[in-house]
Amino acid sequence: MPRTVPRARIPRPARYAGAWVLAAALAVAVGVTATTLVGGSLRERGVIGSSDLVGRAEIDRVEPDPQAAAVSEEIAGRFGAFPVTCRGFAATATAPRPAPGWRTVSFEQGPDDDVDAVFVSGRRSIEIEVYCNRGRPRLGETEEKVLPSGAS
Repeated sequence: MPRTVPRARIPRPARYAGAWVLAAALAVAVGVTATTLVGGSLRERGVIGSSDLVGRAEIDRVEPDPQAAAVSEEIAGRFGAFPVTCRGFAATATAPRPAPGWRTVSFEQGPDDDVDAVFVSGRRSIEIEVYCNRGRPRLGETEEKVLPSGAS
């Protein structure tokens, strides 16, 4: 009668650890894929509306698309208002209007792929960045800071 060789058994804790590693790797892969594919659009930051910037080595000079309709909107908050106009992917800003108690210390007029403005009130500072998404102004970033004493 032939003799059977017993199979090596993997201990239960090792099987659990292996299953956990596999599940963690799968979760990371799904998360990276989802973020890459739809993450930008969830924040309204996806494609900026034109493939003209893709592959360009230099994007220092952005010219508005003369064929694109001009879309103007104000980005407003407790700091005041920042009027921005988009023509395709090119953003152009006009002078910000600070709210009472606030002042504008700088702003970028454009045209550029994004424009920004810095508002200050006392020791508080708010910098906003606006870009064009599919030809419409969208708030990209807001950075709030408390300035050091004597900086206002």
